[in-house]
Amino acid sequence: MRTPSRAAPTLLADLGGTNVRFALADTSSTAPLLGDSVRRYRVKDHASLAEAIRQYFTDTGHTALRAVIAAAGRVSEGETVKVTNNPWLVAAHTLQAELGMEAVHLVNDFAAQAMAVPLLMHEQLSAVGPQALPTLGQREPQTFVVMGPGTGLGVAGLLRREGHWIVLETEGGHAGFAAHTAEDVEILHRLNERFGRVSNERMICGNGLVNLYLALADIAGQPAEEYTPEDITARAEAGTDPLCVRTVETLAGIFGSVAGDLVLSLGGWDGVYLTGGVLPILLPWIKRGGFRERFEAKGRFRETMEQVPTVAMTHPEPGLLGAAALAVLDAGKPLLANG
Repeated sequence: MRTPSRAAPTLLADLGGTNVRFALADTSSTAPLLGDSVRRYRVKDHASLAEAIRQYFTDTGHTALRAVIAAAGRVSEGETVKVTNNPWLVAAHTLQAELGMEAVHLVNDFAAQAMAVPLLMHEQLSAVGPQALPTLGQREPQTFVVMGPGTGLGVAGLLRREGHWIVLETEGGHAGFAAHTAEDVEILHRLNERFGRVSNERMICGNGLVNLYLALADIAGQPAEEYTPEDITARAEAGTDPLCVRTVETLAGIFGSVAGDLVLSLGGWDGVYLTGGVLPILLPWIKRGGFRERFEAKGRFRETMEQVPTVAMTHPEPGLLGAAALAVLDAGKPLLANG
C-alpha cells in the first residue's frame, strides 16, 4: 500500500452546470489555494470529468495524487453525484481508479463555498447593509447561512462548534417559493402555469432572470423580447429598458426574502454570506435596498433580523478556495480563520 502523499499538491475542482474550474492546493500553506494554477473549462466541451482533468494536467503540466471535487448536486453517501443542470455523473471511487489517484473527496459545491468563509480576508468581503462584518470564532456556537445564484441556487449552513467548522449540506435552492407580496402571488401564478411546482431556484439564478422578466411582462401586459440573462442585466444597468430594471430589482427583493427565510430555517443568526457566479452582476442591485428590506420583513422577527449581517463574498474563486480548505482538513491540519 502506498503512503498517502500528503505533502504533494491536491487537485481541486469546482464543478457547476456550465463550467468546471481546476486548481491546486498546498495544504502546508496558510494560503492553500495556488492562484496561478486556476483554469476554467466548459462542461459541454468534455465527455466526462476525468477527461477534463486529464486536459487540465496536459495544459498545465501539473499532476496530483489526491483530489477534492466540489460538485453542484446532492452527493449520495459521499460517493456519487449527478450534477444538477449538467450531464455528468461523478463517482469518487471510479474517478480515483480512472486517474490512478490515492484519494478523491467528493462534496457538494456549496459545502466548498461555505468552507471558503474561514479563509476569506476582510478585503474579500463586501457588506450588504449597515451591519458590521461577522467576526468568526468570536464566540461559540456560531451558525451562518451561505447561499447564492449561479446556474442554480446553492444553499449551505456553516457551523462553528467546539473549535471546529462543520458544513450542513442542503438542497435549499429547490425548496418551494413562498410568495410574500401581491406581485409575488402574480409571479407565482404564472410560473406555476409554466413549471408546475415553483422552487426558489426558478427565480434566483441566471435563467431566473428570464423567468421573472417573462412573468413581469405578462403582468404588465407588455410584449416580451427574447432576452438572455445577459441582455436583461445589460439593459437594466444601462437603464434603457424599464422592464429589465424592474426584473433585476424584483430578483434582488425575492433573493432577500429567501435569504431571510433561510436564517429562520437554519438558525443562521450570526450572518449570511452571499456568493455564486451571478452575484457580481446582481450585487449593485442587492445593495440598493430591496434585498435588505425584504430580508428583514419577517413580522415578529423583524427586530431580530435587523441585527443579522448579510455579506457578499468577492473572492474570484470561492468554490476552489473552499475546496482548498477541505484539502487542508483532509491532510489532518487545522483550519485557521483569516480576517
